[in-house]
Amino acid sequence: MTDTSSQGAMRDASVIVARDADGMVAVLTAEFPQHGGEYVFLPGGRREDGETPDECARRELREEAGVTAQTWRSLGSYAITLNSTARIHLFLAEGLTCGPQQLTPSEESFTLTWWPMPAAIRAATEGRFLLQGGPLALLLAQQVATA
Repeated sequence: MTDTSSQGAMRDASVIVARDADGMVAVLTAEFPQHGGEYVFLPGGRREDGETPDECARRELREEAGVTAQTWRSLGSYAITLNSTARIHLFLAEGLTCGPQQLTPSEESFTLTWWPMPAAIRAATEGRFLLQGGPLALLLAQQVATA
């Protein structure tokens, strides 16, 4: 979800809060040396050509977390930056089935863990997320849970 001006126009992206029946949330961790260390993030990524935002979300969740979901709920779409028309589409996925991760070579360092929602929210408030989509998606998903 960084500026891809040297590679063409920025593409839309999807980010997913995958919450299991016990309220645990799929959280990924990886080292990002260019940003100064290890960060946490939610499954998600850029849309491929011809994909809808929800197709992107389903693919990214399956690849990065090894998870499929029966229930999907849109949490909204937001501009990624002021200088681009690209949007970030946020989703809540429930009714989960877990399988093996299907990581690409650039994702091989991604470690999947399951966190209680309050711990994930705390990580967001502590600045442990690298990208803005994860914290926003968590806060919106938490609102759905308490509504």
